[in-house]
Amino acid sequence: MSADSINSHEPSTTAPEKLRVTPEQLTANPANFLALGAGSGLAPKAPGTFGTLAAIPIVLVMPSNVAIYSAIVLVLFAAGVWLCDTCANNLGVHDHPAIVFDEWVGYLITMVAAPRSWMFLALGFALFRLFDILKPWPIGMADKRVSGGLGIMVDDVIAGVFAAISLQLIMVVMGLFGITLSSLS
Repeated sequence: MSADSINSHEPSTTAPEKLRVTPEQLTANPANFLALGAGSGLAPKAPGTFGTLAAIPIVLVMPSNVAIYSAIVLVLFAAGVWLCDTCANNLGVHDHPAIVFDEWVGYLITMVAAPRSWMFLALGFALFRLFDILKPWPIGMADKRVSGGLGIMVDDVIAGVFAAISLQLIMVVMGLFGITLSSLS
């Protein structure tokens, strides 16, 4: 069983055909298209991982000003609650594995004050996926107890916060040892 299927809120009795998202469902409306990560969530295996990969270019075009970046992420979070709830209702499955807009926002949170080097993009990706898959407290609790669009979004937001803190701590430790980005090139 894959980590992404473990993370689904859907009971194991769900028919596999209900979990298949068709191209028609993807393009049925803007909410579905965005919540399904512009198609990145349709990967047959590990849709959350593929959805997070699709967020890397978004990070690269985000402003470097932390306040503006954070404001954009806040707007995306609010929009994501509605998008994910609408898409889940359209698909008839709460937190369908193909819904990956929450991964996009979680990864954006992870990278909020991180350098845009490939090393940090990859490290942020790995940390975010680790927290999203393992769901340590309170991520797992939020995942189980909060419903609707907020429930779909909140566990990834918390995973993003944990990953962002971890990434910042790694940068502090690197600084303590005199390791700079230029020394890693």
